[in-house]
Amino acid sequence: MKFLGIETSCDETAAAVVEDGQRLLSNAVASSMSEHIKYGGVVPEIAARSHIEVIMPIIKQALSDADCTWGDIDGIAVTHGAGLGGSLLIGVMTARTLAIALDKPLYATNHVEAHVYANFLTDTSLPGYKLPARQPEFPMLAVIVSGGHSQLVLFRNHFDYTVLGQTHDDAIGEAFDKVAKMLGLPYPGGPSVAATAERGDPNAYKLPKAKMDKYDFSFSGLKTAVLRLAQSQIGEGYDFPSIKLSERLSGAQKADIAASFQRTAIATIVDKAKLAYEEFDAKSVVIAGGVAANSELRHQLTEALLGASVPIDFPDLKLCTDNGAMVAVLGCYKMKLGQPEANPFSLSIEPNLSM
Repeated sequence: MKFLGIETSCDETAAAVVEDGQRLLSNAVASSMSEHIKYGGVVPEIAARSHIEVIMPIIKQALSDADCTWGDIDGIAVTHGAGLGGSLLIGVMTARTLAIALDKPLYATNHVEAHVYANFLTDTSLPGYKLPARQPEFPMLAVIVSGGHSQLVLFRNHFDYTVLGQTHDDAIGEAFDKVAKMLGLPYPGGPSVAATAERGDPNAYKLPKAKMDKYDFSFSGLKTAVLRLAQSQIGEGYDFPSIKLSERLSGAQKADIAASFQRTAIATIVDKAKLAYEEFDAKSVVIAGGVAANSELRHQLTEALLGASVPIDFPDLKLCTDNGAMVAVLGCYKMKLGQPEANPFSLSIEPNLSM
């Protein structure tokens, strides 16, 4: 079974072909990130225009890289939410048109759920990928961390899951972006803060962890604590504007603040992930989403579960950011397990779709 996955929820235009839900045959991605950097965030109109320009070439590249024709493709999966409305619309309309014109089954996928399914890829002949040797076992604890999402989800089986907890305000990736802006670091904030943190002392400053319900998160307080810390480090009060902090902070101060923030933000996630693993006796733990590429998260999670029998297989870094492969894998399992097809004549986008 070969599936084409199409992903256009934000600024990446992506398509991939996956076989039997575990073998990666191709993974083509075009990003418009360079066009957004000067604005300090993704501009929806620019992202949507970029999708229009490159989506068909990217799909053709995915088929070519997989050495496939349309006759080899058994189904099409597309992200229909959550994400930017204009971006989602390009992917969904393209997938609908292809499904109708080529008479292919169409499956709608949840962007956040698809990130989890990147962990089910175990084999590829493509160069430069490091994939786990085995697929996750159920019950599986998914730690979902990205610019828009911070969730702990318990999967009892495919399509049988419970959201144990989630953020009540900023997602962890969003907090990284906002702290990066305070420190005058370039967008996207996650890689910038992580790179700066490598030069700093993670124990230089003690920052607070939010006291939330058992498995829920909050990062707005931590973000505010970083702001107050930076203001105090330059001898200014609470009324000093955050946009002027970076010109007054030294390189060493920025590095120590970045390292201390990163350690605390990641520990907030890891502490609750460990608690959930112990309570629900998970047989596997997976991380998913853009922040899954963060080396501090991988280190802390490994340390927290050191000695546990649970296997932790981290996704390849290229499969942490948005990609078509994760969508194709989820589409494969939807077809295999008899999940309902989407109607290609009426499938709509759901920008606020949740798990």
